[in-house]
Amino acid sequence: MAKRKTLRFDYLTIFPEVIHPYVQASMLGRAARKRLLSFHAHNLRRWTHDRHKTVDDKPFGGGPGMLMKPQPFLEALAWLKLRNIKTGRRRTGAARARVIATAANGKPFTHADAARLATRYTRIVFLCGRYEGMDQRILDRLADEVFSIGPYVLTGGELPALVMTDAIARHVPGVLGKEASLAEESWSDGEGEYPQYTRPETWLGIKVPKILLSGHHKDIEAWKKAHRMH
Repeated sequence: MAKRKTLRFDYLTIFPEVIHPYVQASMLGRAARKRLLSFHAHNLRRWTHDRHKTVDDKPFGGGPGMLMKPQPFLEALAWLKLRNIKTGRRRTGAARARVIATAANGKPFTHADAARLATRYTRIVFLCGRYEGMDQRILDRLADEVFSIGPYVLTGGELPALVMTDAIARHVPGVLGKEASLAEESWSDGEGEYPQYTRPETWLGIKVPKILLSGHHKDIEAWKKAHRMH
């Protein structure tokens, strides 16, 4: 059986220092050391051409705040050999890469999306916005998909990118260690999580449900199914 290629994550951001601590720790860090995953944060200001390294500008038509400009993202993706520098279109040979933008009005990111991205692609590139958002042409021309992690606004796209990274990485064989953990966890079958307990059996006067101590696996599975929380 052929060895699976390392799943590579790239982040185009003006704060690469936000990315590194999370992906170097715990499960993701171990997976990187085993070469199951690799992480590469790129400072978007590298692809600017003025002395202030400007990545934003005022929106046409007025409005509060500043928008991320499209050209630095295009040049970064061209440097990564994923987009044509003149047209912005996908370059030949980039079919196994997926460029994802994070935006509050994007499609809600789901467990199914995480599984699909982990199994279908070998490279995930996140375009991390800041300020009041991105020029719409970034979303229309450079991104393959635009996702949101919830109906709220954050100060930047780095946290959504890391949330999606974590969810995607869990679907890469070997990352969790025990594949049964992925098969049994919440949302793997489209349903939510059930309550779980560990020692001690009684804590602050609250007892673990007797059925979980019974050893009757069929009854325990039925209880778990009945108590899933959506």
